Amino acid sequence: MPQRPAAQSWTETTAPRLDIVHGATVVLRSPDRNASATSRSKRIFDICTSIACLVVAVPIIGVAGALVRLTSPGPALFRQQRVGLNGELFTIYKLRTMSVDNDDSEHRAHAIRLITDPTVCATDNGTFKLSDPRVTTVGKFLRAVSIDELPQLVNVLKGDMSLVGPRPMLPFEHEHVATEHRERVAARPGMTGLWQVSGRSELSTVAMLDLDIDYVDNWSMWNDIKILLRTPFSLLSR
Repeated sequence: MPQRPAAQSWTETTAPRLDIVHGATVVLRSPDRNASATSRSKRIFDICTSIACLVVAVPIIGVAGALVRLTSPGPALFRQQRVGLNGELFTIYKLRTMSVDNDDSEHRAHAIRLITDPTVCATDNGTFKLSDPRVTTVGKFLRAVSIDELPQLVNVLKGDMSLVGPRPMLPFEHEHVATEHRERVAARPGMTGLWQVSGRSELSTVAMLDLDIDYVDNWSMWNDIKILLRTPFSLLSR
């Protein structure tokens, strides 16, 4: 796999950013307009809110983690590499919802098809479908109410993620993202985002990537608050 050029801070330079897309070096647009999506006020809001949420979430995580351990072999906590701010990799934390040592080759192939084909619905035969045979019975419930994602509050507190932002992609997914969507890494990935509150079951993955870019380009604290307020209703509507 080609090595990506050393990451520059999107908030410290207005020079064009270089990236590798399918082996070719491309120049992305000037990132100066995106600096607000990594502003200090957003970071302070993330820290304060994630601490408050963790106070409530820790008992829920504990009970859910115990259920995961009791109903399937393997650890309760799942760790995975994701692409974060400026394309840097970080370790995301989730409650395990799948059986251990499963074969993800079919999932990878379908995820790539979702990213590269705008006509494929995000839930068509695949990536977010709860009937995935790899998902445990408890895992189906945890995913349905997004309890499996509560440990990501630790990622927010550490600065790997934000409460609101683009979807945190897997490295192999990011490799297949089109050039016009590469600027999504100008913001920290989020626990929730425009894609989650905009009817993702009817959206193609390409449309969700468009929403990520729209979020970065039009970030405001008020938009973050609105997305956070809409998220519970989006979860209930499933």
